[in-house]
Formats: sequence, C-alpha cells, structure tokens
Amino acid sequence: MTALASIVLGSALMCCIALIGSVTLLLSPRRLQQMLIPLVSLAAGSLMGGALFHMVPEGSLAMEPRQVGLLLALGFTAFFAVEIFLHWHHSHRLRSRFSASSLTSEPMAFLILVGDGLHNFIGGLGIASTFLIDPSAGFAAWVAAVAHEIPQELGDFGVLVHSGWSRRRALAWNFASALTFPLGALVAWRFQQLLPLPPLVLFAAGNFLYIAASDLVPEIKAQPTLPQALASFAWFATGLFALWLLTSA
Repeated sequence: MTALASIVLGSALMCCIALIGSVTLLLSPRRLQQMLIPLVSLAAGSLMGGALFHMVPEGSLAMEPRQVGLLLALGFTAFFAVEIFLHWHHSHRLRSRFSASSLTSEPMAFLILVGDGLHNFIGGLGIASTFLIDPSAGFAAWVAAVAHEIPQELGDFGVLVHSGWSRRRALAWNFASALTFPLGALVAWRFQQLLPLPPLVLFAAGNFLYIAASDLVPEIKAQPTLPQALASFAWFATGLFALWLLTSA
C-alpha cells in the first residue's frame, strides 16, 4: 500500500470514529460514566506512549537535544495557549451577551467544534508527518490518537445533545469537525518536500503530552475512592505499556 493510500485510509477511519458518539444514546448515564473513566485513562497512557516512545525518537533524529526540547515545549505551550483563549472567549461571550438567568450552552457547543477541528487538523498533520518518516511510528501515533478520540467523541456528542442540538445535527457537525484530520494529513503528504517533517512531529508530540497531562490525567486523579483510582491508574499503565510494546512490533 502506498503512503498516500495508507494516509487516506487512516484518515477515513479516524473520521468514522466521530460517529461513535451515537453509542451514548443506548447507554444509561451511569453506564456511560463507568465506561468513560477507563477509556480516558487508557487514552492518557496511549498518548504519552505514542509521544515518548514513537514520535520523539523519530522526530529527534539528526536534531540537537536543545532543539528537540524547544519543539516539544512549543507544541505543549501552543495547545495550552489555545485552550486558555477558547475558555476565555467562551466565558467572555457568556458574560457579555447573556444575563445570569438566561445562559445558554449554544456557545459551548460551537466552542467544542472549533477546538475539535483545530486539534484534528494538527493531529492529522503530525501523525501523517510521523508516518512519512517511519510508517511503524506513524501507525503507533495513529493508535494513540484513536485511543484518545473514542472517549473524546463520546463526551463531545453528549455535550452537543445536552446543548439542545438534535442527534442528527450533533452527529453531522461532529463528523464535519473530524474532516480537518484528513485535511491536515493530506497537507503533510502534499507538501512533504517543503514542510520540516521532524519539527512537525516533535510539535505534535508536545500536543499529545499536553492533552494527556493537562486534560486527561486530572480526570484520572479525581476518582473518589482508592480502588477506582488504582483501576484508572492500571488502565493508564496499560495504554503506556501497549505503546511501548509497539516499538518492538
């Protein structure tokens, strides 16, 4: 299979994951919560493993250590800045346009879609760049991204429906935001001779580390009982170990 065919296939499968949110309609809130925490924990470990065991080693070849650290920090900080801006913009719009008694969750829905679209574009760009350098590392990064996308899409779909959107509208817009992933992947493939692929891989690895450490790990730590916390940690370690095993596969 050619590189382009692999990238297109992987992107198409990633887009299909955006439709998994419809599963939430078949589950009770309690059952959904029971599923989400293990999935989030697994995703956190997979993202860290994908970044540390695959993307960083491949992206850092023929680069100075200080450059590697700088690009990782830029990737981490960029997502941090975007998240701060999106949260601030959302809060500012709510305060300026609605009174305390008439708050609506519609801005939150669009905010989620914008953030999702940006995240998917950068993810497609970084994972495709990793694949073009080393297909096995690219596959590992894709697996890590899938592990992250499943709980995220489940949660996003639930928020969109809770915001008052119909199920059909929520699925359609969630799928539309996922289309930025193949867009980023095709940009990386089309301009691979012009784009600095190793720096892009390291930048994307910084994104992965930020999502795992800032967004997902706090959810794992917030478990109310020690057995639940230990179970979440076990799922995190499973994701990390699975991505380490892929280094030898």
